[in-house]
Amino acid sequence: MRVLVVEDDVETRTYVAKGLTDAGHSVDACADGRDGLQRAGEGEYDLLIVDRMMPEVDGLTLVQMIRKAGVMTPVLMLTAMGSIADRVDGLEAGADDYLVKPFSFAELSARINALARRPPLRDAETKLVIEMLVLDRLNRSVHRAGAKIDLQPREFQLLELLMLNAERIVTRTMMLERVWNFRFDPGTNIVETHVSRIRSKIDRGNDAVLIHTVRGEGYVIRAP
Repeated sequence: MRVLVVEDDVETRTYVAKGLTDAGHSVDACADGRDGLQRAGEGEYDLLIVDRMMPEVDGLTLVQMIRKAGVMTPVLMLTAMGSIADRVDGLEAGADDYLVKPFSFAELSARINALARRPPLRDAETKLVIEMLVLDRLNRSVHRAGAKIDLQPREFQLLELLMLNAERIVTRTMMLERVWNFRFDPGTNIVETHVSRIRSKIDRGNDAVLIHTVRGEGYVIRAP
């Protein structure tokens, strides 16, 4: 894999870069968010490892900006900020995984391997369609009846999960695990809030409601 490490702490940056190189990866490294943002946008990387607190451009902003630019390279955020709220913020920004310092290289390597095992999108799966709602997985765009719908990264992932499981119930636990990588309930209404936002965006001005609540079970998206 070709990996970009964006980390301002020289010891951590050197440690991670050396470990990944020894493991057979091709590694580039930089010390601030602005440089990392430029390299992430220009380079063809398989993975980005991004610190959160950095000079010039912080890690959250970096991830938000590359996602907005359409760069969908997997991001593992590596940071000392480890509260539940911090992890939620990182994943909300568009990171795919979140590892808290101090960390073991074995766990870092395992998480990298897990991200690498995610299958590439097949042509037949690049566009998901229900009624007149179209989700383009490559361009990260959503349209309904030809009108563009702007979604935040986690909103897009939630809608994608629902559409991949069209006509089937998607539970709250499934959403927490697959969209936020949580293996526990954070005790917030994060799922309900995001589903409500998606509904307001895709169903607003349309007679046909697509996302339905299945009381006590979860949510389902289906054509009328």
